[in-house]
Amino acid sequence: MSTTPMLQINQLVKRYGGLLATDHVQLSLAPGELHAIIGPNGAGKTTLIGQLGGEVRPDSGTVFFNGEDVTALPPARRALRGLARSYQITSVFPEFSVLENVVLAMQAHCGHSFGFWKPVLRQAELVAPAERAVAQAGLAHRAYVPVADLAHGERRQLELAMVLVAQPKLLLLDEPMAGMSHQESGKVVELLQSLKGQYAMLLVEHDMDAVFALADRISVLVYGRIIASGTPEEIRANEDVRTAYLGDEALPI
Repeated sequence: MSTTPMLQINQLVKRYGGLLATDHVQLSLAPGELHAIIGPNGAGKTTLIGQLGGEVRPDSGTVFFNGEDVTALPPARRALRGLARSYQITSVFPEFSVLENVVLAMQAHCGHSFGFWKPVLRQAELVAPAERAVAQAGLAHRAYVPVADLAHGERRQLELAMVLVAQPKLLLLDEPMAGMSHQESGKVVELLQSLKGQYAMLLVEHDMDAVFALADRISVLVYGRIIASGTPEEIRANEDVRTAYLGDEALPI
């Protein structure tokens, strides 16, 4: 694994009135690494992800992606450079199939106009990468099923396929298991395990079992500040982290 960071966050600050939502956050992510951000409710995780995706402008600090300062870039320009946020792809066409939706996402990423009057599945240059992304997301057996017929977990897999089709370098995964059953969460854990090493991933997730099963490193955010960062074993043994979680989610032993 390369030692040059894929993502470098330097002293990132975001204030909302007197509230420090992110308090001089410093963090790096290596190519191929899965780095999880955990923390109690209200810790600032969503604000941090928003700043990395480009939806939230920091008050100070910098974000470097692949050695380039992207702090001032909007989400679309970050996505073109390979920094993709999973939830950004929320507009799906329920009456279209899984594959058709992923082809349309590929079409949009390439800057093509939406060819609604030309059957999208006849556009071979778009279908091939879409089929690969659908397979990567674990939906090959559901490729021709209308999105309206998908279960909640499968819709989240579709969102991931619509990001993967653009061949990103880094995935920002904002609570990909939210609202899922235990069985659905297990499938997503297996899916992310299969993607590890192919992409750098920054994962924000409340499911502690999933986090500790997946992460190479974990950073703990409390009141906007990272109070600990390390391997899952180091985080599990950290007394400050355990104290932060008293009365909230329990850390897995």
